[in-house]
Amino acid sequence: MAVITGAGQVRPEVGTPPIKASRTHSPVRLGRQVVILLGAIVIYFGVRHLTEGSVTAAVANAARVVDLEETLGLYHEQWLQETFASSSRVSTVFNWIYIWGHWPVIAVTLIWLARRHPVIYLRTRNAMIMSGAIGMVIFATFPVAPPRLASLGMVDTVTVSSHAYRVLQPPMFTNQYAAVPSLHVGWDLLMGIAIAVAARRLWVKALGVAMPVAMTLAVVLTANHFIVDAIAGAALTTACWFAVRWWTRRRERRLQPAGT
Repeated sequence: MAVITGAGQVRPEVGTPPIKASRTHSPVRLGRQVVILLGAIVIYFGVRHLTEGSVTAAVANAARVVDLEETLGLYHEQWLQETFASSSRVSTVFNWIYIWGHWPVIAVTLIWLARRHPVIYLRTRNAMIMSGAIGMVIFATFPVAPPRLASLGMVDTVTVSSHAYRVLQPPMFTNQYAAVPSLHVGWDLLMGIAIAVAARRLWVKALGVAMPVAMTLAVVLTANHFIVDAIAGAALTTACWFAVRWWTRRRERRLQPAGT
């Protein structure tokens, strides 16, 4: 029970637990978030371009990735493309998933989270920025050629069949040797986790689960990433998702008044 004072304020009745002021559902200012995210994206693509590694090193590192996959029994990229993406219709589907299932999906998901689920939005945004920063360090120190550029006999189906991707991601901002980790997979996984956590309808949760699975298939079948790249991207962003939660809880405990 609560008592309304003369000033119109709500005061808890004697003997009842104090009402804590909650900031967890404070609205997110979209204008400010757009500026933050656009700034982060500009920095990400700018640094990604500047950290493009040498072709020789990138191809050599791709060979190391192939060796690792063969050791683990995961090297099936060429067989997968020949088996499942040899048809032009099928390859078109995966091209579209690769192109339109990344940045457009990220933008729509972040806007929805910011408007309807601000707490999950902030966690997703911070995990995305953190994983992007770590990814840039890896791109600079360990450049890896994707399967399409590693002389493995695989076809770059996206470039061959579509020009839309170059509109969304201009070549001048693209590091072709930033295959590890796959942030196409990692960031789609982040969006999928956020949707699965925030959504109430089962079909929306199912969509969140399906998104990163579809993107994983797309990056492999279009010859843009190795299987290990996808695993590395998923592992990185998942770790950042939990790291942001840990940091947030730690910060909340430090800001909590003593004795509460």
